Amino acid sequence: MPPEELDRMTDDIVAALKTVYDPEIPADIYELGLIYRVDIDDDRNVAIDMTLTAPGCPVAGEMPGWVENAVSTVQGVQSVKVSMVFDPPWDQSRMSDEARVALDMW
Repeated sequence: MPPEELDRMTDDIVAALKTVYDPEIPADIYELGLIYRVDIDDDRNVAIDMTLTAPGCPVAGEMPGWVENAVSTVQGVQSVKVSMVFDPPWDQSRMSDEARVALDMW
């Protein structure tokens, strides 16, 4: 895959991830630091490792589907596989400054 296409797909995937929100927190999952890994292979299949703010999150069963649906709309993506991981455990240090401002967590 040409580097410029990989860059475009990466940017578009990040934009798609930013449309998915944790329903209990007014910040998107990307800025919250819930996305641990995004890998795009040469066949344009996307593998995503993500976590939750807490393993007992009420939407734990639904959120991977939301992520898959959002990323599958990106032009050029052939397939999306989302894996839920809990190692390392999520903590507030993974949040972006944007999420910290939105949640007033300084």
